[in-house]
Amino acid sequence: MTCTVSPATRCVLPEELDGLDASDLRGQRSRRDLRRIHTAMRSVSILKRAVARVRFAQPPRRILELGAGDGTLLLRFARALRPRWSSVDLTLLDRIDLLSEQTRQAYRDLGWNVRVECADASTWLHTSATARYDLCVANLFLHHFDARELASLLAGAASACDALVACEPERGTLAALGSRLVVFLGANDVTRDDAVKSVAAGFTGHELSAAWASVDGVWRVDEYAALPFTHCFTACRDGR
Repeated sequence: MTCTVSPATRCVLPEELDGLDASDLRGQRSRRDLRRIHTAMRSVSILKRAVARVRFAQPPRRILELGAGDGTLLLRFARALRPRWSSVDLTLLDRIDLLSEQTRQAYRDLGWNVRVECADASTWLHTSATARYDLCVANLFLHHFDARELASLLAGAASACDALVACEPERGTLAALGSRLVVFLGANDVTRDDAVKSVAAGFTGHELSAAWASVDGVWRVDEYAALPFTHCFTACRDGR
């Protein structure tokens, strides 16, 4: 089954990379492709600006990343914020541990304490043992979930965090074109196929705000497109 990008309707299909384990060579190549794609998408700069819009009174000390992958994107983000953010306790949540020792050491060099949680995100967020976090980050992660799953995931994030910043594919013509052009970045077949699916499952308008509206508490939300290919959403518990 294939999806076409529609401004009216999301189309959520399984992405091949999600089913490949850490030792799969095509999966390893695709994860390297994603690093180049993040550079092309200006992901770190967009994430920095999105976090700035939350207007933290003081830098977050406890951070959670959902769908963290190999942890390198948030490492670049952490380096960009040095030395303003230090002594951070970082939890990287994903189904499998992809964090290399080199990346772990790089976090330690920044003064960040990092640990990896291997679990299904929605289930883990709803467990009573889940700690409290100042900030939850999701980058190219929320689009993997259909409306029902997304509502459950966001409710779990709201119960565990005081702020959420999400950067997702913008579902539109420009991003659809970009998803077809990843071949020119040297992307393999897994990445090329998943890129098209990601945009078809992405967000536009105020779809994430509408999904967030049912969570408990009073929140300040912001949702906007960030050129060239990204859709951003932030939510901060009122009074933070």
